[in-house]
Amino acid sequence: EVQLVESGGGLVQPGGSLRLSCAASGFTFSSNAMSWVRQAPGKGLEWVSSIDGGGGRTSYVDSVKGRFTISRDNSKNTLYLQMNILKPEDTAVYYCHAPAMGNYWGQGTQVTVSS
Repeated sequence: EVQLVESGGGLVQPGGSLRLSCAASGFTFSSNAMSWVRQAPGKGLEWVSSIDGGGGRTSYVDSVKGRFTISRDNSKNTLYLQMNILKPEDTAVYYCHAPAMGNYWGQGTQVTVSS
């Protein structure tokens, strides 16, 4: 069974940094592109970033380009999102997702950017 467990969220001041992690199991992690998706309070899901199976190709929504970095460690079946220069509008629950594996989602990790 596909399992995705996100961690690393928290409360941070504007301009601060956080590193999110997603531990994946139940599928061949290294063969699958992975994504981070977020949901802000009262809003729908927003795609944030994706990375291919080998980690060589990445993409980002314009609002996080230059501030967020997606990466993965296939030896640990773990996906990361390094978030720098955080803004209040980054406040959301962040989820990792394996698009090719279907509608599996973890519990998410809350990121709150506030002074």
